[in-house]
Amino acid sequence: MDKATTSFSPDAPGAVRYALDRLRSELPRHLYYHNALHTEADVLPAAVRLARLSQLAEPDIRLLEVAAAFHDLGQVKRFLGHEQIGADIVSVTLPRYGFGAQDIERIKGMILATELPQTPLNYEQELLCDADLDSLGRDDFFATSKALWQERKACGVDVPWPLWLETQYQFLHTHLYFTPVARELRNAGKQKNLELLERLMRGESVPGCDIE
Repeated sequence: MDKATTSFSPDAPGAVRYALDRLRSELPRHLYYHNALHTEADVLPAAVRLARLSQLAEPDIRLLEVAAAFHDLGQVKRFLGHEQIGADIVSVTLPRYGFGAQDIERIKGMILATELPQTPLNYEQELLCDADLDSLGRDDFFATSKALWQERKACGVDVPWPLWLETQYQFLHTHLYFTPVARELRNAGKQKNLELLERLMRGESVPGCDIE
């Protein structure tokens, strides 16, 4: 595991607030999944939880938090390629919050690793990738999946619901969490969601999981 610590003491809370404020005010309203709540109430707490379970040092957790806060900020400009835009925003913004060049490069690396298909090169990047897809193994998976389906529809990608279920099944079936802590925490839930997807694909009605 790569658990290198940092000697800097930047204003991580201030940087997180900056990113969240921009997400709340600038993201397009049709982003029903990739909205501010996805970052603030989903990815951020998941990243911290996984980092603490991994016993990362507190300075490294702060960097991971900042990366999580900025990981979707590029979507204020466009959806495709938003990871690189987010990394560019980091380069311009974080020096104002006292971040050094080495920490900025680490944060950019974490953000860029979340682009699908995810390509993490070290443990902190793996943690953010796993946090970004934490919902795959949670009980609210179908709520987030429907939100993503509605978002794609609003963006002009109108996938019929039965086909969406099939694509979601294939995604979950081939997906692997990178870190042992994420696998321990979410693999059982992901298997349960796969089984529910199979039932829906057979035409069964599953309370809380249907399109309605």
